[in-house]
Amino acid sequence: MKNKVNLWGSHGATVLGITLVLFMLGLLLVIEYHSYRLTHDAQERITYKVDLSPDVTDSLALANKAAVEQMSYVKHVDYISKQKAAEIFSEDLGEDFVGFIGYNPLYPSLMVNFNVSLLPDNSTEVLDRFCAEAGRLEGVTGVVYQENVVSELRDIFYKLSWFLIVFVVLLLVITIVLIASLIRIAIYARREAIGTMRMVGATAGFITRPFLWRSVLYGAIGGLIASALTAVTLWVFSNEFDLNLVAAEHWMWYGIIALALILVGIVIAYLSTAVTVRRYIAKN
Repeated sequence: MKNKVNLWGSHGATVLGITLVLFMLGLLLVIEYHSYRLTHDAQERITYKVDLSPDVTDSLALANKAAVEQMSYVKHVDYISKQKAAEIFSEDLGEDFVGFIGYNPLYPSLMVNFNVSLLPDNSTEVLDRFCAEAGRLEGVTGVVYQENVVSELRDIFYKLSWFLIVFVVLLLVITIVLIASLIRIAIYARREAIGTMRMVGATAGFITRPFLWRSVLYGAIGGLIASALTAVTLWVFSNEFDLNLVAAEHWMWYGIIALALILVGIVIAYLSTAVTVRRYIAKN
């Protein structure tokens, strides 16, 4: 009875250990996903202003807008006429400045947002190409953007992305080591059963097979529980801090993360068991 209790305790400790390790990995993968999404959304919100000459006609301005929209790296273009620019400026200023000075000094412009394909490693090339192509359009007087701000944001996004990638890789290595250690401890608890099977002439493959299936089950259960804990954590944080983390647009990626946790648990548990059992059999 005592051996049975100890055995179940060993199984439970192994599954619990795998679950906690995969849960931490799952949370970090979720953080990596949202960081990646937010940095790319921020990049797409950076607006580049294409100034048009003051006497440009609406038809020419709309033709230029269509030409800019055809550029592969452009996501969205807004045409701001002189009248619309004056309305926006008056709203920000709080009074009708056109009536005060007697004329509208603002120029029409195109407000351009780039596609998410504008990545940190090629943004300078894309910007140079965009300025050159937009500058050749009729009625365009120049492209205006805050170069220092764009450069600083690009560097921040680049460093943040690599930091999170390195952190995920390190945690994955730690996950492999910890799960492998838990599996070795669980197998060591069954060393008497392995010795008995060796005494009756069982082959290495016959001895290893049940341990492999049990470890696959451990990994799958641990991955499932870790995925459930990650989902509960996301739901709690989303409700408590109004972060909109459980919107339908994220479900596909959450599903991929959950599947990744289950596969990681299964693969690491399987390989760890195969190596550990064969080494134990070879030494004995």
